[in-house]
Amino acid sequence: MLNVVNNQWAISSFQGIAGGDAAAFACRGHGFNIPALRVDGNDYLAVYAASKWAIDRARSNLGPTLIEWVTYRAAAHSTSDDPDRYRPADEFAAWPLGDPISRLKQHLIGMGQWDENSHAALIDELSAEVKAAAKSAEAKGTLGKGPRPSRAKMFNHVFAQMPPHLQRQRRELGC
Repeated sequence: MLNVVNNQWAISSFQGIAGGDAAAFACRGHGFNIPALRVDGNDYLAVYAASKWAIDRARSNLGPTLIEWVTYRAAAHSTSDDPDRYRPADEFAAWPLGDPISRLKQHLIGMGQWDENSHAALIDELSAEVKAAAKSAEAKGTLGKGPRPSRAKMFNHVFAQMPPHLQRQRRELGC
């Protein structure tokens, strides 16, 4: 399965400015005789169904599938990016596809399979799990404090057979 996440933005250019409106990314699969889909990436059920279809195709030896997931990048592209310089700060609130968690929650509530109390309890449970995992990880050290691995360890468990250029770099570091 080939996944293309179309989050509407390059680092600082709207995809329409970069020619993204001329043809969907999914169209590129057809040029290689690869079945392709364009899916609402903020719709959990659509993502699940499309992924299952592509996985089933692959497991049946029917070849790859290209899926373009149409979503939205609400945050910065990277730590060096400031999206406030090229788009309104509240633009994500107007994104028509909406938040995937809120959409699934509302769908399940509408079907009578979920309710606000169950959702709040799940949020509390998951928040506690994440906090416990963070505490466990921090107990092993952070970038600012705790044990630091030796320089030699950065070469370990990367390749089954270390390439010559890395062997040379390791020797140069005296490891």
